[in-house]
Amino acid sequence: MENKPVKSSLKTSAGKSRGRAVAPRTQLDPERWVDEAIDVLAKEGVSGLRVEVLAKRCGVTKGSFYWHFKDRQALLDALLEQWKVGRIRDIEKTTAVTPGNEREQLHYAIEVYGASRNRKGMSIELAVRDWARHDARAAAVVEEVDLYRLECTRKLFVAAGMSDAEAKSRSLLLYAYVFGQSLMAYDRFDPKIIDIKQWISRYIVSGGADKSTGPSDGTAPR
Repeated sequence: MENKPVKSSLKTSAGKSRGRAVAPRTQLDPERWVDEAIDVLAKEGVSGLRVEVLAKRCGVTKGSFYWHFKDRQALLDALLEQWKVGRIRDIEKTTAVTPGNEREQLHYAIEVYGASRNRKGMSIELAVRDWARHDARAAAVVEEVDLYRLECTRKLFVAAGMSDAEAKSRSLLLYAYVFGQSLMAYDRFDPKIIDIKQWISRYIVSGGADKSTGPSDGTAPR
């Protein structure tokens, strides 16, 4: 006798009505939820971070969210922690002191943090900062990251031969410049805008010690 496969008698209602197997549920880990949340934050701000929206983006039910997070605040805390850890890791990678290359590293830091190089990263940065204006937890995390940024570049300036006082001033100037330019539309300000930005970078890094001429009028940094 021919052995025929036994058909299972267990079917879901969807399987009966449609005559096909039901796809298994998608399982998401906490990291996926946080990654989606960061993407929404960059585009819509913290007000757009709603459980229903995230669940729809991920193609799952809200029950999957509550399996990993107690509530929305728990997700926000996880998002801030991931942003902080990521920022600190990138800061360390960009500003670790390499003897003899400190000035080159400072120029590189200015270039990396420029909005034109990393638009998505800057969108996330600005969204977190806007969030921090209204939320004490976010404000504390932003302050922690900012102080770490300033301290790392201060060490670079000191290693480049500057006094501690001057190093602190130039560290603050560096970040005031890179974050300030990210808020402005300046590409049509001057045909030689790239030269101007390079001159500014040299001024921040070397100041009066840099005898190179200015971008267009032949003046040296003062």
